Amino acid sequence: MLPNSRLRWLACGVIACFIATAGCRMAAQGQNVDGVRLIQQGQYPAAYQRFQQALASDPSDPDAYYNLGATLHLAAKQQNNRDLYAQAEQYYTRCLQMNANHVECHRGLAVLYVETSRSDAAFALMRNWTTTSPTFAEAKVETARLYEEFGDSANAQAYLQQAVTQDATNPRAYAALGRLAEKTNPQLALASYERAYALDRNQPQLAAKVATLRQQYPQMQLPANAPAFPPVGNPAANGLSPNVPMTASGPQNRTRL
Repeated sequence: MLPNSRLRWLACGVIACFIATAGCRMAAQGQNVDGVRLIQQGQYPAAYQRFQQALASDPSDPDAYYNLGATLHLAAKQQNNRDLYAQAEQYYTRCLQMNANHVECHRGLAVLYVETSRSDAAFALMRNWTTTSPTFAEAKVETARLYEEFGDSANAQAYLQQAVTQDATNPRAYAALGRLAEKTNPQLALASYERAYALDRNQPQLAAKVATLRQQYPQMQLPANAPAFPPVGNPAANGLSPNVPMTASGPQNRTRL
């Protein structure tokens, strides 16, 4: 039985922004941004319309296909509607045809497979991604997350180790290694979180994790150049949010759900 955290996997996807070039691509970008804002306001039909406009403006835009799929996916989950699941799957598939390394789309489609009792298809999708894009570390990070969600820490760690070996500057891979190690090896978890935070300081949730581990295990040896963190007694006062998902946040003008 897959834990409830699988529902958070879709919701906690990295929200990213791409740089538009000109003309129809610029129009599609603006419509995607509008749609994401409408989703955040709970206006799903209006958001879906904006994403359709983005697709009409630029039929080759993978983000428009992804956003349409994600919107239908949310509706399918809420209504337990198989037809909406099927439509969402079609949009996700089209997105990946346009961009074979679309991170959020791989994640969304894998979650859809799991929710429609096709876990084998989810694993096949992600493993195939690591094969067809062997130099793309994010594929390994996302594949590791799927294994982690199913309680297979060994395979998750193996994929993450491959990711950091391939890309030693990937903060998501180090954060995921920290999460895996937190219960069994707090010193490794601390080192991984430290590394992730050093690579991307725009992650207050990692600062909170590091501060908590330092407080819980004051005897642990820390690197000589370890940055100073505020105490964890009052996260709000420290400017830290304990409820931020363990993913990096994107720019303000978001083009993907």
